[in-house]
Amino acid sequence: MKQFRERLGKEVILFDGGVGTYLYEKGIFINTCFDELNLINPDIVSEVHRDYVNAGADVIETNTYGANRFKLAAHGLETKVHEVNLKGAQIAKKVAGDSVLVAGSVGPLGVQIEPLGKLSYDEAKDVFKEQIKGLLDGGVDLIILETFSLVSELVQAIRAVKELNPDIPIIAQVTINDDGNLLSGASIRSFVAGVADYKLDAIGMNCSVGPKTMLDALEQLKPLTRLPISVQPNAGLPQNVGGRNIYMTSPEYIAEYSKRFIQTGAAIVGGCCGTNPEHIKAIRRAVKALQPVKRVEMRVADLKVTAPEAVKVYEMSEKSRLSNKLLRKEFVTLVELVSPKGVLPVKEVEKARKLFHFGIDAINIPDGPRASARMSALALAVTILQKVGIEPVLHFACRDRNVIGMQSDLLGAWALGVRNLIAITGDPPKLGNYPDATAVFDVDAIGLVNIINRLNHGLDLAGNPIGDPTGFCTGVGFNPGAINLDEEIRRLDWKIEAGAEYIVTQPVFDIRILEKAMKRIEYVKLPLLCGIWPLVSYRNAEFMNNEVPGASVPPDIMDRMRKTTTKEEGFAEGVKIARETFERVKNEVAGVQLSAPMGRIEGIFSILKK
Repeated sequence: MKQFRERLGKEVILFDGGVGTYLYEKGIFINTCFDELNLINPDIVSEVHRDYVNAGADVIETNTYGANRFKLAAHGLETKVHEVNLKGAQIAKKVAGDSVLVAGSVGPLGVQIEPLGKLSYDEAKDVFKEQIKGLLDGGVDLIILETFSLVSELVQAIRAVKELNPDIPIIAQVTINDDGNLLSGASIRSFVAGVADYKLDAIGMNCSVGPKTMLDALEQLKPLTRLPISVQPNAGLPQNVGGRNIYMTSPEYIAEYSKRFIQTGAAIVGGCCGTNPEHIKAIRRAVKALQPVKRVEMRVADLKVTAPEAVKVYEMSEKSRLSNKLLRKEFVTLVELVSPKGVLPVKEVEKARKLFHFGIDAINIPDGPRASARMSALALAVTILQKVGIEPVLHFACRDRNVIGMQSDLLGAWALGVRNLIAITGDPPKLGNYPDATAVFDVDAIGLVNIINRLNHGLDLAGNPIGDPTGFCTGVGFNPGAINLDEEIRRLDWKIEAGAEYIVTQPVFDIRILEKAMKRIEYVKLPLLCGIWPLVSYRNAEFMNNEVPGASVPPDIMDRMRKTTTKEEGFAEGVKIARETFERVKNEVAGVQLSAPMGRIEGIFSILKK
């Protein structure tokens, strides 16, 4: 429970998808009491939970949505309320293990309560308590009250939880219609007001409608509350196909809207009826793109570094050709070349030579991008420097080195002639082909800039003199499309305080996002280089939108890429869009970092043509 509250609001939490409809997909007849499966077929319930865990869910919900005495009575099971809920919680907890949380699922009673029915508020509360006690005894981490249409009934469920365990986290969710109101006709505003007196951990919406209507409702809800918001839509409306109710909304569509939910302010996303592990897997990718795995944040203790008396610290004008251009406020152009997956960098060297002759200022070399295993970025940087003469800008990541290895490699890079760096935390291994690989992350990018700054002052991390100092020109990354821009700016301030000398953004597709971020950091006087990535296809645009942190491709560009039919058309249109971006930003930034997707540098020439 502590873990849930610690994570809530600091990262996006992914819930599972539909349990009942997924059981239906697996062949359970629709007239079966799904809750009874906890007792008579626990293996299939375990299988459902396991599929969602494997899909990447942070939280799975118990198979107990309808496990109250009124709904169970229809199947002659009203005396087994505690047993069904206890077993449902135990099954989920066993599958979840130590890495996934379990939410006890509680739905409406299925009968009218006062003033529309004979059941009083207190009686309703007691019926909820009967169900919830079984979930608590089974060890659930939190309670999710979902798919309520009457706020008065939802309040009785909240009261029941509070009386049994006032400390357990509670999420309260209503279900809405196409107009954005509760199914009872009440407004979203009345829902917020109706639960305002109770200490809840999150409120939100689930079921009934598809993603688009849910997004519209989220836009209504967000200004009304300071609580974290959960959004779990259906996979659209079901269609009857061959006698079975089939939900037609694709995983990709759900994932795209999940990204919009997050950008609009949702703290919890997931699915409801019709969503299955494929939907959750797609949402996981979108969440991962918008919010990379939490990394170690460490500031090296003393930011004020004083060089030993005998050490002469390099001035900006003495560091590199790139640092000189930045100092003189001349427009700079960097082009990104990725290391080969093998041992022969012949193609990369030839491309670097052509770019050098064209007038590019430096070659930017990523360090294991997307957590991939490639030739050492340092090896390629030195090879290009020696064989071409153009300056490399070496990305230096924290993922694969401890602080001893970092200092060793930095000293070696300086000795081999590398003068320009970009300090990055690095993509976590889970993004790449080796998800079980161990990440180091002794420090993050902030700590790394501190280490570089110390070496630039002739000191190692422990404050010991190293003799002659390094003189790296140090750049840092900045994500103008970060979910939490306040946090991104706070980290940028720390990087600058630690010794950063220039800034490079993530790829920019939506100029409005860049302009908004630049306005927020007007006080920063360091040179800002805008990242520009030429798209090559509609699929590539979808990838950037869903899987690259901070990249947001606006609808008009998505439409332009969707209309291309061949690879060459896609590439040509992507280059055209990139050139338009370049023309719009070139007078606002200190330079650009251009990527060459699939290594096609001819696009760079088209973007920068006079």
